Amino acid sequence: MKNLSLKMDDNIFTETEKIITRIKKNRNRYINEAVEFYNLLQKRRIISNQLQKESRVVQEESMKVLSEFEKLQDED
Repeated sequence: MKNLSLKMDDNIFTETEKIITRIKKNRNRYINEAVEFYNLLQKRRIISNQLQKESRVVQEESMKVLSEFEKLQDED
């Protein structure tokens, strides 16, 4: 496990302290879970963005192929 020094905005710290007191959870565990959750969220966003980019490329290529097929049909 790595040690980490963290600076947190006062209002976020205060809210966090209130929450961890109510749910009876260790601050370190709470922050670890929060970062883990945020990492998963960011990974999903990265994958989603990549998928959108790749879908646009596939769409463009599909339209080119369709256009070529239409040209072939018109020639017949």
